[in-house]
Amino acid sequence: MGNQASYVLAADFGAGSGRVVRGALDGRRLTLQEVHRFANEPVQLGDELCWDFLRLFHELKQGIQKGVEGTSSPVQSIAVDTWGVDYALVDGAGRLRRNPRHYRDARHAKFMNDVLAVVSERELYSMSGVLPQQINTLFQLFGHLQESAAEADEDTRLLFMPDLFHYYLSGEQACEYTIASTSGLLHAGESRWNEALISRLGLPASLFPRLVQPGTVLGTLTGDLMNEFRTGPMQVVCTGSHDTASALAAIPAFESDFAFISCGTWSLMGVERELPVLSDLSRELGFTNEGTVSGRVRTLKNRSGLWLLQECRRQWQRENRWYSHEELIQCASTVRSHQSLLLPGDDDFISPGDMPERIRRHCLNTGQKAPETVGAIVRCILESLALEFRQTLDELEQITGTRPPVIHMVGGGVHNRMLCQFTANAAGVPVIAGPVEASSAGNCLLQYAAHGEAGSLSDVRDIAAASFDTETYMPQDSECWEEAYGRYRQLPRLKI
Repeated sequence: MGNQASYVLAADFGAGSGRVVRGALDGRRLTLQEVHRFANEPVQLGDELCWDFLRLFHELKQGIQKGVEGTSSPVQSIAVDTWGVDYALVDGAGRLRRNPRHYRDARHAKFMNDVLAVVSERELYSMSGVLPQQINTLFQLFGHLQESAAEADEDTRLLFMPDLFHYYLSGEQACEYTIASTSGLLHAGESRWNEALISRLGLPASLFPRLVQPGTVLGTLTGDLMNEFRTGPMQVVCTGSHDTASALAAIPAFESDFAFISCGTWSLMGVERELPVLSDLSRELGFTNEGTVSGRVRTLKNRSGLWLLQECRRQWQRENRWYSHEELIQCASTVRSHQSLLLPGDDDFISPGDMPERIRRHCLNTGQKAPETVGAIVRCILESLALEFRQTLDELEQITGTRPPVIHMVGGGVHNRMLCQFTANAAGVPVIAGPVEASSAGNCLLQYAAHGEAGSLSDVRDIAAASFDTETYMPQDSECWEEAYGRYRQLPRLKI
C-alpha cells in the first residue's frame, strides 16, 4: 500500500443523530474525517412513533456524495451501523411497507405482554439469551403482525435498520449477525434463526433472510447510485452493523478481562465472553447476550446513558433556555455533591417528555430534596449514572465470578469528563476513556479487515491504539462515593 491512503466511508446512525465519516488508513494509522452530520429525531404519526427512513436515507446519500469528493484515490467501500432492535418490512418488489417504528413506541409494552402469554420470560431468555424488554424486535414484530398480518406475505422480508440501508444501497437483502443478535430471534450465542421460537409464535419463516457475518461484502452500489454519485463500483460491506459491536472492535485494549461502557444515548455496559450467561440470576439482574464481530458474546446490560441529559436539554430549549454541553457541566461543577440521586433506568424515564420535571418528582417521591437548578439536575443525572455503572460492575462480578479490573469507556460520553471521573470514583477502578468515535472507527477498521488491509480483531485493536488518544481516570474520594452508593442502593423503584 506504501504511503497511499486507502479510503472507506462509515455511516453511523445513533438514536439522536447520525454522521458519515471518511476513514483513511495510511500504513498502520487510521484517521477519521466527519463529512456529514445530521439530526435523527422520531416522528409521532397518529398513534405511532416512527423513524423517518426516507429522510435518513437522503442524509446517507448526502454523506456519500460529500465523502467521495476530494480524495486522492477512490473510496473503496461503505458500511452502515445503527442502534439495535428496530426493523422494517420490504415487499417482493423492494418497496418499504411502512416507516420503521421507534423502539420507544408506547404500544410495545402490550405486545410484550401478548408474547409472554405464549412463552415465559425464563424460557425466552434460555432460548435466545436476550433479556425480555418491551423494545425487543421479537415483541415489536409479534404485535405488528397481529395488527397487520397482510404485510407479511411470502415475498416480504424483515431487515434490521442497517440491513435496510444496505439493501437500498446494494440491492442485496441479508441480516448481519451482530444486529440480528439484538432481536431475541436467534439461538443464544449462535448465528442462526431460532426456528422453534419463530414457529411457536406463529411468525412466518419466510420473513427472515440469510444471516451474514461481519466482514461480508454484500455487493456494490446500485447502478443508479453510482451514476448519481459519479463514482465507480464502491463496495457495500457488513461490519459490526450494531453500533456497539463496531465500537467494541475499536477499543484499544491489550488485556482481555476488561469491562466496557459504550456511552451514548444508551450506555451499554458489559464484558466479552466465549459463551452467553443464561442463568436465572443473569436474567433477574437484567443482562442480555449479543454477538461480537469475532463470534464471541457480549454479556451486557442496557443502561439509560445520556438520554436523561439529552431530554433535559431539549426541554430547556423548548423553554428558550439554550445551554452548550460545556455550560451544563460548568453549572453542575458548582453544586455540592450527592444531594439528590435517581434511578436512571426507571420505566417512567423511557419516553420523551419534560424530563426535568420528572426528575424533580422522582426525587420528591423517594424522600429526597428536588433538584431545582439546571446545575443540580445535571449533577443528579451524572452522579446517578456513575453509581448505576458501579452497580453493574458489581452485578457482572456476581454472574461471571470475576471482577473486571478496568473499564474502557468509548462513545460520545467520553466528551463528558465529569461523567468519566465520576464513573472511576464510583466503581473504584480506572476508567480508560476513548476513542470518542468508536463506532465509526470500528466500522472503518472492520471494512479494512474485509479488504485484507487489517487482520484479526487483535490487529484491529492495535491499529485503534496507535491511532487514537485515550485518557485514564483514577478513582478519587472513595469514602464519600461509598456512602452515596449505599444511599443509591436503597432507592425504591417507583412510578412517577
